[in-house]
Amino acid sequence: MKLPNTSDKWRFENERKKVVEYLWRIGIIKSEKVKKALLNVPREEFIPPHLREYAYVDEPLPIGYGQTISAIHMVAIMTEELDPESGHKVLEVGTGSGYQAAVLAEIVAKQDPSKKGHVYTIEKISELAEFAKKNLERASYSKYVTVIVGDGSLGYPEEAPYDRIIVTAGAPDVPKPLIEQLNDNGRLVIPVGNRFFQKLLVVEKKNGKIYKKWGIECLFVPLIGKYGWTEY
Repeated sequence: MKLPNTSDKWRFENERKKVVEYLWRIGIIKSEKVKKALLNVPREEFIPPHLREYAYVDEPLPIGYGQTISAIHMVAIMTEELDPESGHKVLEVGTGSGYQAAVLAEIVAKQDPSKKGHVYTIEKISELAEFAKKNLERASYSKYVTVIVGDGSLGYPEEAPYDRIIVTAGAPDVPKPLIEQLNDNGRLVIPVGNRFFQKLLVVEKKNGKIYKKWGIECLFVPLIGKYGWTEY
């Protein structure tokens, strides 16, 4: 893959700014931290080379193995709902190409490395995990993100508890291990429903009690695993 030349870089930066400013203007992006993260993370680095020119079309794009990179507005919505803060430990289920992990790492770790925030992200498909690792390294996020191959519905108990957990695949219900691995005063965002229709669910744990709030309708690839769907 050839590296982008100066004109490519300028074009991507200009297109990124335009779509982020638009999402800010219509109220999809609500916070300065999410706006800054989306402006700083180069989405073109998380897309297969033959689709780079479509990096800032606000739609899901295929990344291979039946998976997609989420539309920019959906990444914005989920990040706003998650409300990550600098220094947080975050678990992401469904790495994909690594783009959402990079956006989270920008907020929790890269802006202030002294707070030692970190993102742990789990991908079931090993080839995609390798793709994500290369993308994160090229975009200078690898030191803030740990990519794990495994069943994301089981979470990652080795680093639990987490301040924030985000699931970027549709689940039939909230996996029990993710609730268990959520820190007190923590927040979890997950699409819940069937294979063809979900709604975003925000789960908060306060003083050991669980509170749930439903959000927008959405459509994600299925979460495959012990506490998800059994097959694609």
